[in-house]
Amino acid sequence: MGKLTVTAFTTLDNVAEEPQLWSGQFFSDATGTFNNEVLAEADSMLLGRVTYDGFAAAWPSQSGDPIADKFNAMPKYVVSTTLERADWNNSTIIAEDIPRRVRALRERENVIVWGSPTLVKTLMEENLVDEYVLLVSPIVLGHGKKMLPEHGTQHTLRIIEQRLLEGGMLALRMMPVAAESRES
Repeated sequence: MGKLTVTAFTTLDNVAEEPQLWSGQFFSDATGTFNNEVLAEADSMLLGRVTYDGFAAAWPSQSGDPIADKFNAMPKYVVSTTLERADWNNSTIIAEDIPRRVRALRERENVIVWGSPTLVKTLMEENLVDEYVLLVSPIVLGHGKKMLPEHGTQHTLRIIEQRLLEGGMLALRMMPVAAESRES
């Protein structure tokens, strides 16, 4: 049985949109090392369409570092009802029966969701997230797409690891309290 891990760069006010514009000043070698640790656990990647489009435009031309090499080699699933083609190596579109298909994927392998705030909200509603890994930058933007829902059902999480990274990011690993019983 696998697990589904959500990971993202966020601000103190929960913004995850365009982290390349605001997270760089807090990024360090320790951030890269931490991301490598999280990524090493994953068998496949699940992305929303907007994140997929950005990743597919950037990562295929990169190689020679562990993150780029793993991103490019691993199976990728993009959740979209509008995308007609997914040309990035090893990419598959999931367009219908999304909760069932994601549940089946999670049953057989470790899945990482990178960013993809709209998709994450859907996965949370369906109780499909087993772990959250957030890299929180000490900045407040005051605008932008939020990573986690601002309204709706309450989700109680338990912090299982916290690490202050060189550069100033706070790495948090959290598990939904309900997911703890699934692991037992």
